[in-house]
Amino acid sequence: MQNDFLKSAISQFEYYKLLGEKTLDQLPDEALFWQYNAESNSIATLIKHLWGNMMSRWTDFRTTDGEKEWRDRDGEFVDDLQSRAELLQKWQEGWSVFLESLKSLQDDDLTQLIYIRNQGHTVLEAINRQLAHYPYHIGQIVFIGKMQATHWASLSIPKGQSQSFNTNKFAEPKHREHFTDEFLKPDQPLSEGHPKP
Repeated sequence: MQNDFLKSAISQFEYYKLLGEKTLDQLPDEALFWQYNAESNSIATLIKHLWGNMMSRWTDFRTTDGEKEWRDRDGEFVDDLQSRAELLQKWQEGWSVFLESLKSLQDDDLTQLIYIRNQGHTVLEAINRQLAHYPYHIGQIVFIGKMQATHWASLSIPKGQSQSFNTNKFAEPKHREHFTDEFLKPDQPLSEGHPKP
């Protein structure tokens, strides 16, 4: 059975995956390819980079280096995706490889040594490395999305609703759950107010 760290990490990643998807859902196709300037990344490029990283780091991660010979990291920052469908295919493929790898782990696996560019990491350290990296880019996707959306539906507690949200929370008895549990319930609208990570 997975320990509390693995369960918590998987929930955190699923939460950020959903934040990205809820952002994409609010944008027209052209907004996915918009760049602020030549040095900036579009949402499409950020997704392509996340895909490349996930595929390289988590394919055969127990037995091969996380920086695969076939990875073209520089190419991930070339904005050449042509459609929303192509972008979403990479998004789903990357997350599928990554999350399936995490869900395959057992407690004893966390101390196993794996390598990224010949640098040894325990599996736990590799997970923590991505727990900082992937939400960093999801935050960029959300930020760009908010700039490009015509009508933005809040992904957390909407402005001006913190007090009522807290009142409802403190009206409940104390209980143990991961903060993402209610957020990840199927068909739960984001605009009802959910805690920020």
